[in-house]
Amino acid sequence: MKAVTAAQMRELDQKLTIDFGMSAEALMDRAGFGVARAVQNLADRAGFTDPVIQVFAGRGNNGGDAFVAARYLAEEDYEVEVWMAGTARDLDGEALRAHGLLKAAKIKCTELATRGDWDRLLNEMPGGDILVDGLLGTGITGPARGPVAGAIRYINSNASRGFVVAIDLPSGLNADTGAAPGDVVFADETVTIGLPKKGLLLPRAIEYTGCLEVVDIGIPWELIEPIEPGRELITAADLRSFMPRRLRMTHKGTYGHALILAGSCDYPGAARLALGGALRSGAGLVSAYVPEGIRDIVAGFMPEAIVRGAPMTDTGSMAASAWDLAKARISEFSAILIGPGMTSHPETKALVLRVLAESPIPVVLDADALNVLAGQAGLVAKAKSAVVLTPHPGELGRLLGCSSAVVQEEREATLLKIVEKTGATVVLKGAGTLVATPGKSVHMNMSGNPGMATGGTGDVLAGLMVSLMAQGLEPFDAARAAVYLHGHAGDSVALRGSQHTLMASDLIGELTGVFRELMLR
Repeated sequence: MKAVTAAQMRELDQKLTIDFGMSAEALMDRAGFGVARAVQNLADRAGFTDPVIQVFAGRGNNGGDAFVAARYLAEEDYEVEVWMAGTARDLDGEALRAHGLLKAAKIKCTELATRGDWDRLLNEMPGGDILVDGLLGTGITGPARGPVAGAIRYINSNASRGFVVAIDLPSGLNADTGAAPGDVVFADETVTIGLPKKGLLLPRAIEYTGCLEVVDIGIPWELIEPIEPGRELITAADLRSFMPRRLRMTHKGTYGHALILAGSCDYPGAARLALGGALRSGAGLVSAYVPEGIRDIVAGFMPEAIVRGAPMTDTGSMAASAWDLAKARISEFSAILIGPGMTSHPETKALVLRVLAESPIPVVLDADALNVLAGQAGLVAKAKSAVVLTPHPGELGRLLGCSSAVVQEEREATLLKIVEKTGATVVLKGAGTLVATPGKSVHMNMSGNPGMATGGTGDVLAGLMVSLMAQGLEPFDAARAAVYLHGHAGDSVALRGSQHTLMASDLIGELTGVFRELMLR
């Protein structure tokens, strides 16, 4: 989904009202309704039964959206408190109208007109279970001041006790640059209106934005199409456009056969996690070759998978001759994953090079399959078939011969460099995972959370990715879908439990729910 500047969004709003006859009232109603649905979804996923929802409103249209959202939430019998940074006398236009409807619905709106009022509230009243930030919108460029700054500090001070949802963008953040010139809300989720704002997709904004969802307010494609593409957001709506509905007259052979080359005697769990990610993602069949010494261990974890033993090195890693076994059956497979838990043994490199040179089907290189190519990324360009690389910053740094710090400072630049060098689809993992492929815009994923920074989550992602490719998705589409679904699964686990307790294996079972949300069936 394309991202826009604040000025572009204002222009789109004007065209919607002038050229397409959508009233400003209707647009605000759609925005507020979408925010209310997002808050309801968060409450459901977090397991709240009777949450207290605090809605914070400013004086502009962002505050108007907050008033509308509060009204819709109250209609669903949620306990809603509305707090305004300012007074009703400061309102005009659609925000004033929305405030009038709030009053007509007999929803109390408490007005706190000074910074001191908010400071006193901070000492007197704890925050709710969900705090909805509707204080500032895209029209603000400088630091928050006065009562709004006080309200931002109140929200942040209570964020340890409640989830924070920002409307359009976290208050205090610059919509175009992602800069934080003063106090800024730290959101768990940002529900942006219409289209993502460019500043939200920049590295400096990630810490404030949290997960990023988009409310559809009915912008026609003919208005979006002329917008110059830049960094784009991966959304559920994008994925639904290429994730096919399953037909009844099908069988397991219809949905592909994923092959996984993974594991070592030191890391049998990596193979198991990759298999789990693949099996939970719809491939008709999933096979694996693992070192003979761990075959029974891996097979015992995953009875649905076909697990075969392969020759081992003296250190318990997989020998390069494993490819002879796989190649003999290559016509059975649809896509290959190689790398998780394989170690950086010289035989691993020999195996990876053989797969690249000889595989007639798409290949995902992950983990140690990337590490053994340190400083030799150009070898990927010689591959016989399409390749997807899934590096974290350290692995990408090793491929390019630079430090992980350089990668983190220049994530998009280094990503595009490796794409140019290899001709591959590349997934640069981390907060704000980036996906790029030759000839297309860089896409960014904003699902996921810090709890996923734990061992094994990348193995699940790689298995999910090869499964989607085995089912026939193009590598770029499979990569975008995989990172979104993987992150969304992590968010669901963390909401019901805790980021601190999240384990990679939790994600496998959670994929059931996130596929259900995306695909309905």
